[in-house]
Amino acid sequence: MGLTSPFKEQQPQSWTRKLLPWTIYALASVALFRLYFYSLPFSPPSPDQFSPSLPVLVASSFSSYSPAPALQEDVEEEVEDAASERKSSRCDYIDGKWVHDPSLDPFYNGSSCRTIKDGQNCMAHGRPDLDFLRWRWMPHQCSLPRFDPNSFLGIFRNRHVAFVGDSMARNQLESLLCMLSSVSVPNLVYTNGDDNKFRKWHFPKDNVSISVYWSPFLVKGVEKSSSGPAYNKLFLDSVDERWAADLGSIDMLVLSIGHWFLHPAAYFEGDRVLGCHYCPGSNFTEIGFYDALRKAVRTALKAVSERTRTNFVGKTMDVFLTTFSPSHFEGDWDKFGACSKTRPYGEDEKLVEGMDAEMRKIELEEVQSAKETTEDLVGFRLEALDVTKLSLLRPDGHPGPYMYAFPFADGLKDRVQNDCVHWCLPGPIDAWNEILFAVIKGWSR
Repeated sequence: MGLTSPFKEQQPQSWTRKLLPWTIYALASVALFRLYFYSLPFSPPSPDQFSPSLPVLVASSFSSYSPAPALQEDVEEEVEDAASERKSSRCDYIDGKWVHDPSLDPFYNGSSCRTIKDGQNCMAHGRPDLDFLRWRWMPHQCSLPRFDPNSFLGIFRNRHVAFVGDSMARNQLESLLCMLSSVSVPNLVYTNGDDNKFRKWHFPKDNVSISVYWSPFLVKGVEKSSSGPAYNKLFLDSVDERWAADLGSIDMLVLSIGHWFLHPAAYFEGDRVLGCHYCPGSNFTEIGFYDALRKAVRTALKAVSERTRTNFVGKTMDVFLTTFSPSHFEGDWDKFGACSKTRPYGEDEKLVEGMDAEMRKIELEEVQSAKETTEDLVGFRLEALDVTKLSLLRPDGHPGPYMYAFPFADGLKDRVQNDCVHWCLPGPIDAWNEILFAVIKGWSR
């Protein structure tokens, strides 16, 4: 078409003829490089820019092209949504503080709930300061929704929830019963044992059963008595069949032990004596109680998981272990003002340490170990309900002298029996069940 090749025109200059093609090739490569990378709508993020559990959103093909601003906004929005969902479903409810909320009203009181144990009915017994009811637990990472009684009963329709352990298990059970009683009145359908240590309630509308089993060690034990040794006898390798025999009818299990391990006790495995804790006058070797607590928790969790695996194939079993709840005695149990504080501790004012920390550590470690051995067990879910810190911060939540009705009706006394272990109902222990239900709802999603 009349065009002359530029290469022909440069024939006399042989070095130019040799270099020119390479120059053109280099320029073309640069152009292609720029076109390839700088025409893309966005660069794919490095996988380590996001948590491994979040989806890494990248373009499906470098050859596809969409308007850059809109696509980038969509990606950021999806990542934020995924992060938000992960944060809400995996919130650490235990990392938080108590916040004063004057508008907070309890679900129940001593008049509306008939199942409160007399010793924890602080308002009915004349406790004058009621500001301890106006504090709510606030996790740092998320919000803790208020307990929803109707939703709880709906989730556990046709199911059986059992609380097993010592008097703290019973304290938590009665809190839950009262919260549920605000929307549906249960019927007491079974009672047995001294101080009604074995009881069962039924909510007929939703066919929900809630039981309490007295088992202060979770393992087989013989409690001390006036006619026998002055110490408890624990068989650390044998689960307490008073509750374990009913596992086939239980759908959710809440275990709670701790305080009874402070009492004098002798420990056995089979016929072999391991030693004792605080049993002077016996021939047993003093070994403390920490290892006994660990063995008891391990035996209980092993019994639940193994029986679920072998005897109840296909059954759903949810298990919680409530961690140790510290007491707040400031002096003797019968001293006036043994636990007289009227406000919670600040978040950094009181630390979990000493015996409280060690007992919590043992329980958390045993739960984690049991979780690892049951990862393949379909329908089996196990968690620690870690209430040690939030309970430590509430010295104001105990009955104190109001474990009895109107203890100062005839004037102040230097000596009066105090309960600085259990919790007023209503009171801080209601937050335990709010956290319990929040975890359950997270499982249900």
